[in-house]
Amino acid sequence: MGKDDTAEVLSIEGREVRVTHPDKLYYSKQTRLSKLDLVRYYLSVAPAALAGIRDRPLVLKRFVNGAEHEAFYQKRAPADRPAWLRAVTLSFPSGRTAEELVVDDAAGLVWVVNLGCIELHPHAVRSRNLEHPDELRVDLDPGPGVSWADVCKVALEVKAFLEEVGLRGWPKTSGSRGMHVNVRIEPRWTFTEVRRAALTLSRAIEKRAPSVASSKWWKEERHGVFLDYNQNAKDRTTCSAYSVRPLPDARVSTPLEWREVPESEPADFTILTVPKRFAKLGDPHARMDESAGSLDKLLELADQDEAAGLGDAPWPPHFQKMEGEGKRVAPSRAKAAVKKPREKMPLLTIANSPDKAAALGGLDRWKSKHPDAAVHLAIDDVLVDSMRGRSSTWTRIRVNLRNVPEALRPAQEPPDPDDDPTREWRTMHASKRAAKKGQGT
Repeated sequence: MGKDDTAEVLSIEGREVRVTHPDKLYYSKQTRLSKLDLVRYYLSVAPAALAGIRDRPLVLKRFVNGAEHEAFYQKRAPADRPAWLRAVTLSFPSGRTAEELVVDDAAGLVWVVNLGCIELHPHAVRSRNLEHPDELRVDLDPGPGVSWADVCKVALEVKAFLEEVGLRGWPKTSGSRGMHVNVRIEPRWTFTEVRRAALTLSRAIEKRAPSVASSKWWKEERHGVFLDYNQNAKDRTTCSAYSVRPLPDARVSTPLEWREVPESEPADFTILTVPKRFAKLGDPHARMDESAGSLDKLLELADQDEAAGLGDAPWPPHFQKMEGEGKRVAPSRAKAAVKKPREKMPLLTIANSPDKAAALGGLDRWKSKHPDAAVHLAIDDVLVDSMRGRSSTWTRIRVNLRNVPEALRPAQEPPDPDDDPTREWRTMHASKRAAKKGQGT
């Protein structure tokens, strides 16, 4: 590959960083933004953006062809990184390890943005203490059709509950349709303990606001706003504050004051508006590190839940089976119990595609083909799953026919489109397992 003659060299705090293909268009629909525009944005908010990632291992989510194309995840730090960029070795639930990049300054920030990292994905630990998170993350994920007002309502319930257990929450828009509430904690607990505390919080909020909040892992059981406790499991990351998201309007995950939450609108915070907001107001989360609290009260509540018979909830699929965890299978696929048969959810897979818009187009075609069934679907009956493989993402769309009269329920048809990027990998590994089992018999 020839040298990029168009590269722009930036001098940042005494270090030179090359921005290759600076005019490459990263956003072209609702707003037109180049790679260099993205770099300039991050430099304009660098002190605040660095506060969310400094001294933390970073997963590189790379959009090498821009926000409108598929991204891939890169855990391992590039071998050809500058000598001044450091890395730390993380271990994963699978038993594997990898050196992940750590970004501490503006030059490093620009360097990873040049790789196509539109958004930033730090782990909840510092490089000096990789087994004990210093952040509990409350991820509020609204289901299809759930209003922003309901997201704000749940966020305010989270704020009140955190204060009751002696913790302070720091809210920010997710940069999409949801909200994150980050909680700085003392780094004294393991990932398993932090996740247990997050699960307890999620269940408590569901009890307080049962009409709008859900702690259920399986999408077919959720309603309203899901509090994703599993974002606190080891090896999970969420986008940090001031991350730009791959939406047409280039929205930004923006820190808020709690007083701003009820009147906020996610679409107001974009790559074009946030630099002005930051220059005028500063960073609402600037003092977060001063508020590290204890999980003791949350874990006491977790003990009470367990004593009352409330066991663990499902973990992400790539984690080993945990003690106290129930069956890790969606209710619609669970085998009927001997004493009390469980009704399976009538689910159809409609589309699989790395392109969310293409998957949604498949849903529109299905509805047009089956209007008598589609008219009976409730908002929560359309399940739009963001699926994540080892290095790729794709969108899976399913519909739950529970509200459709049986006589009108269509049969499962081949998904349209049907492009699951992990299928080849899963088929290969299934073949290897079958061959290994055959050798052992």
